[in-house]
Amino acid sequence: MPELLRVTPFLLVADMDRALRFYVDMLGFEARVRSADYAFVIRDAAALRLILPGPGVDLSDPARQIHCYIDVRDVDALHAECAPRLAELPNGRVRPPFDTVYGQREFHVIDEDVTLLSFGQPIG
Repeated sequence: MPELLRVTPFLLVADMDRALRFYVDMLGFEARVRSADYAFVIRDAAALRLILPGPGVDLSDPARQIHCYIDVRDVDALHAECAPRLAELPNGRVRPPFDTVYGQREFHVIDEDVTLLSFGQPIG
């Protein structure tokens, strides 16, 4: 029977080197494939495909924000691991762990291209 293995969304990035520094150095992903306009990054079972947009695309427009939700086993431990590096980001780009009304514990990070990353786990 066919089996779905994972979802790997394509995220538009304005600067590949800057994006790789964010995802690899800040969040602990590993760059498995890298070219001038594409990168495949992975951490455990979570993977993302970074791609440069065509000319004239304004990635700073909050109206075009993409939201990726990444389920984790221990959201507080992941946040603690990343916290020293996340502290370097400008105000408003990180929301520390919190409990949601829909039964998840999450923290949020916004990358330089306004992609919102939510890391979360079920409460209890």
